[in-house]
Amino acid sequence: MVQQSLPLAATGAFPPLFLDYIAQHELLRPFYGLFPNIENFEEQIRAKQTDAATRTTLVAALERQYAHLPAAPNLQLLAQSNTFTVTTGHQLNIFTGPLYVVYKIVTAINLARNLKKAYPAYNFVPVYWMATEDHDFEEISYFNLFGRKYTWQTQQKGAVGRMNPRELGEALKILPERLPIFEKAYLKNDTLANAVRSYMHDLFGHEGLVCIDGDDAALKKIFAPVAEAELFEQTAHPLVQKTTADIEAMGYHTPIAPREINLFYLEDGLRERIVREGEVFKVLGSDLAFSEAEMRQIVAQSPEKLSPNVVLRPLYQEMILPNLAYIGGPSEVPYWLQLRGVFAHFNVPFPMLLPRNFVLYINALHQKRLEKLAVQPEELFGDDAQLRKKFVKQNSTASLTLTDEKNTFETLFAGILEKALHIDKSLEGNVNAEKTKLLNALENLEKRLQKAEEKHYETELNQLLGVKNKLFPNGGLQERSDNFLNFYLNDATFLQKLLAHLNPLDFQFNVLLEA
Repeated sequence: MVQQSLPLAATGAFPPLFLDYIAQHELLRPFYGLFPNIENFEEQIRAKQTDAATRTTLVAALERQYAHLPAAPNLQLLAQSNTFTVTTGHQLNIFTGPLYVVYKIVTAINLARNLKKAYPAYNFVPVYWMATEDHDFEEISYFNLFGRKYTWQTQQKGAVGRMNPRELGEALKILPERLPIFEKAYLKNDTLANAVRSYMHDLFGHEGLVCIDGDDAALKKIFAPVAEAELFEQTAHPLVQKTTADIEAMGYHTPIAPREINLFYLEDGLRERIVREGEVFKVLGSDLAFSEAEMRQIVAQSPEKLSPNVVLRPLYQEMILPNLAYIGGPSEVPYWLQLRGVFAHFNVPFPMLLPRNFVLYINALHQKRLEKLAVQPEELFGDDAQLRKKFVKQNSTASLTLTDEKNTFETLFAGILEKALHIDKSLEGNVNAEKTKLLNALENLEKRLQKAEEKHYETELNQLLGVKNKLFPNGGLQERSDNFLNFYLNDATFLQKLLAHLNPLDFQFNVLLEA
């Protein structure tokens, strides 16, 4: 396999806030803790000391969650004070969803490996935080395989992790190949959370990956003090609002907006926002309403019914895990920057924010076509018009520009203008208007020359744009659309290749070409 790297900024696919964080712009320094380089992890380890009781609760929860799986990871490792985690997370997309979900997990596994080499006295566990409480079913209900979209149709409501996945049996029947890993996951588990843990364990369990479900009563008890403060003091809203205003004042766009109460009420089939109206707490989209005393009782006795939204979920995660770094994408890292004030308020160490790996994977067939066309992969990141123009310019023997002619007319009109001004200064506008007309005419002629020459390369251009459309589905990045099965079904070593070639601390765009 051949590997090439491009600066993320050169792809035109990432927001300025994310790029400037990676570039360590000084203006953003107040919004995060330590930057993720290997040397800084020593200080992060010192800052992140998790008490024994929390570790015991965490291990017990994980043992319950893994009870249905054979050969669970060594969960007792997490009970040891010298064990730390590096975490990524995502929604429970069916069949893993887009490629970047797999890239997140590969980044976490490789980071844990690198840390073990650098700090052998410690243990490092890669963790996949399953967003089981998320209720946006539309976002997880489909995946793309070999250019076809497969969709899960269901009437189930509420947190997706609690949904029964056996309805996916119909999707399994129409896939181009049998997928035993997913058949076992979806047909032998009664919740989507257990199904996702099952297939992730089959794919990455041997690499030490641990999947965690935050929808757990014992873990929510650790979070209960934050939930209580949020309900009765609305703690997070002003803190995040201030940080957001500070970031936006620098000209950046911020991804999330805090609510006055950043909690949902969670039951089977229901996950809806909690709002306070006077002395009553109401659950939107339902008839549920609670007095202050009743809500305090829920916090004390049933904290599992309180589900953090995007503002508080990161804090919950960091309260229950001995975590050093969070691995996220171009939307996640920016919203974590909005949350440092909340972490400081609750005295929870802020994790390192590590960009995940970014990949364009080019199989042998597409690589050969690009080689035949003498096109480099980095050229594909431009728009189609630029790509066509550049290809024709590089391959044509004819001159397709009128630069010399434009320069000639510029010189000619400079002389005309000098004469006109000598006669009557009011003629300047007329002369410049005629010059503009002529230069515009030359621009149009230049475009016609380009289009005429493109016809001579119509076959090659169609081949080139055909390859690009395969590698950039619907004009977007491959990793945000295609599923890992596009490559795994043809190459069972696909995941091993990713693990072998991707560096978790190299924040560039990786182009991987099959040998």
